[in-house]
Amino acid sequence: MKGVHFLVAFVFLALAASFAFASDPSPLQDFCVAINDTKDAVFLNGKFCKDPKLAEAKDFFFSGLDIARNTSNPIGSVITPANVAQIPGLNTLGISMARVDYAPNGGVNPPHTHPRATEILIVLEGTLYAGFVTSNPDNRLITKILNPGDVFVFPVGLIAFQLNVGKTKAVAIAAFSSQNPGVIPIANAVFGSTPPIRSDVLAKAFQVDKNIVDHLQKQFWNNNY
Repeated sequence: MKGVHFLVAFVFLALAASFAFASDPSPLQDFCVAINDTKDAVFLNGKFCKDPKLAEAKDFFFSGLDIARNTSNPIGSVITPANVAQIPGLNTLGISMARVDYAPNGGVNPPHTHPRATEILIVLEGTLYAGFVTSNPDNRLITKILNPGDVFVFPVGLIAFQLNVGKTKAVAIAAFSSQNPGVIPIANAVFGSTPPIRSDVLAKAFQVDKNIVDHLQKQFWNNNY
């Protein structure tokens, strides 16, 4: 009987553990280079992959994270991603990167979430005010001033941001625990959705006049990703 109880407990813990891990699943082969043309593909891990024998160095390569981007936009920042869309060899490997350029005097990577990944960010140039907000019921703001060489972690799914508080440009490199972390810019999602969220819903949620919501929904919501 004890053996049965042990088996039931083991199965329960195994199932609980399977739900506890929110990162990309582990691959069942060395790599799975993503491919759109299925003619020369094999089906592994639920995805079409290039035949491993046809894999090339270019499938695992990306050039451009050393290039400064133009931050002349309303929010003063630009993201250069290096995820599975740019590097097909990242498929199933559960990791990706991005470069973030911030304009001087207030360039901001506005409040956003990455629904599928934890982010770790290192500052290369400039000074950033970075932070995230914990979930309900605390909604606690955790922030830090970051200088070159400093590293900060943004837990998966939480609202996060970075602001350039220096007088010169800032640059950071971010790494993610997913090949495709996804991004939800809060302002874009709430006020710039297609079709738009009903203004009376937002007016009630934010406790503001409906005219304010109508005004915000008419703005151009910049997407720096």
